[in-house]
Amino acid sequence: MKFLVHTYGCQMNVRDSEAVEALMLAAGYEKAADESEVDIVIVNSCTVRDMAERKAVGKCGNLIAAKEGRGKTVAPHVKVVGLMGCAVKRMGADVFKSLPKLDFAVGPRRFGVIPRLVERCLAGETRILELPDDNEVPTGMDAHVGGTSFQSYVTVLLGCDNRCSYCIVPDVRGHEYSRPAREVVAEVRALAARGVKEVCLLGQSVLRYGVRNAAWGPDDPPSPGGYTEAFPRLLEALNAIDGLARIRFTSAHPKGCTDELVCAYADFPKVCRHLHLPVQSGSDRVLKEMGRHYTRAEYLAAVAKLRAFDPEFAVTTDVIVGYPGETEGDFEATRSLMEEAGFDNAFVFKYSPRPGTRSAALPDDVPTEEKERRDQVLLADQQVRGQARNDRLVGTVREVLVEGPSLRNAARWSGRDSGNRIVVFEPSRPVRIGDLVQVRIREAHPQILIGELA
Repeated sequence: MKFLVHTYGCQMNVRDSEAVEALMLAAGYEKAADESEVDIVIVNSCTVRDMAERKAVGKCGNLIAAKEGRGKTVAPHVKVVGLMGCAVKRMGADVFKSLPKLDFAVGPRRFGVIPRLVERCLAGETRILELPDDNEVPTGMDAHVGGTSFQSYVTVLLGCDNRCSYCIVPDVRGHEYSRPAREVVAEVRALAARGVKEVCLLGQSVLRYGVRNAAWGPDDPPSPGGYTEAFPRLLEALNAIDGLARIRFTSAHPKGCTDELVCAYADFPKVCRHLHLPVQSGSDRVLKEMGRHYTRAEYLAAVAKLRAFDPEFAVTTDVIVGYPGETEGDFEATRSLMEEAGFDNAFVFKYSPRPGTRSAALPDDVPTEEKERRDQVLLADQQVRGQARNDRLVGTVREVLVEGPSLRNAARWSGRDSGNRIVVFEPSRPVRIGDLVQVRIREAHPQILIGELA
C-alpha cells in the first residue's frame, strides 16, 4: 500500500515527517508519487499561527471528502487519513469535532506509533487519538529515509521551557528534553557515512541543549578542548566526524550566546558562521511583556560578540509587529535595533493571538492596517540593509555547498555559503549536487549573491 506525508510548519515538523516516512517504509509501505495513487495520507500540522493550523485541518477535510467519493481532491484510492503534530495536541479530542471522520490523530512526540495506528485503521478502527505527555521521549527519532541526500536535519532538543507570552509551542511540544550526546553523535556519524555533507541541528531553543537534563553522561569522554557547556561540546564532537563538511543549528536565544559558543565557532571549521537569533522586538518594554528575558542592550551585545571575531558572520532574525500595546515608539525602537544589529536577513510576522497563551488575554489593539504598514516598513529597511551587507562581499571567494540548478535560471547553479547566503553561479566546469566549490562573487543583491567558479 502507498502513503504520503504532507507537512506544514517548521523544520522540526519537516524532520518529524521524514522520520515517519522512514518508519512507514520500514513497516513495508511504499511512498506514493502523488495523491492519484495514494492509499494512506498523513498530514503533519502546525499550530504556531492560526492560518497554518487551518491549512492542515482543511487538507484533512478535503482528503476525507475524497475518501467518501466527493470533493475536488483527486485521491480516488485513499483509505486512511491521519493528522499528526502540534494542532492535535492543542485541540485534543476536539479534533474529532472539526474532523468527525478522521481515522487517527497523533500529537508530537508520538509519531513512532503511526505505522501501528495505520494497521489498526486498515483493520477497521477509526477516530484513534494518541496524545503524548509533556515529558515523553519519542521513539524513531533517529529514523532517516535512505537515498543520496547531502543535507539532513537532526533533532537534538525537544520541547521548550521559555514560555514566551505569545507562543503556544511549550503547550504543544512539552518540556525540554536533550537527547543524549552519544545518540546524536552516532546518528550524525551514520548520516556522514551515507554521504550526508551537512547536518542542521534542531531545537526550539537549541542553545539550551543540556540545560533541563544532562546530555553528557559520566561515561562519555571528556572534551579534548576543555569545553564544559553541553552544546559547544556537542559541536566539538560532531566537528571530528569524518566525511561531514558542515554543521548548522537553529533556532537560538540570546542567553545562549556564551563565550564558549563563540569559541566553538572560531575553533571548529565545520560549524557554519551563521546564527538565526530571533529578537521579536527592539523595545525593552515589549520584550518584558513578551517574557523574552533579555534587554535590547543584551541582545545587541550578543550580536557584537559574534561579529567581533568575524565581521562577515551572518545573523538573521524573527520580528513580531503589532504585539498588544505596541506603540509607534516601540515600533521605532525595533526599527533602530534592526539597523544597529545589521541583520543579514529578517523574517517579519504580524502578531496574531493563539488560544491559551498569556498574550491572548490582552486586547489585540494594533489595527490590521497598521500591522501591515509596520511589516512593510521593516521589510523595506531589510532590503536596503541586506544589499549593503552583501555589497561588502563582492570580490570575495565563498565556499559554496552546491544544492542544484537555480530555480530562476536553469543554466545557472545555486548553493549556500557558510553564512547561509544563497549563491548563484555559472557552472563553467562540471559540478554535482553536494559538491563544495569556490565561487568568486561579482554581483550582490539583498538576498542573493551571484558569482563564478574560482
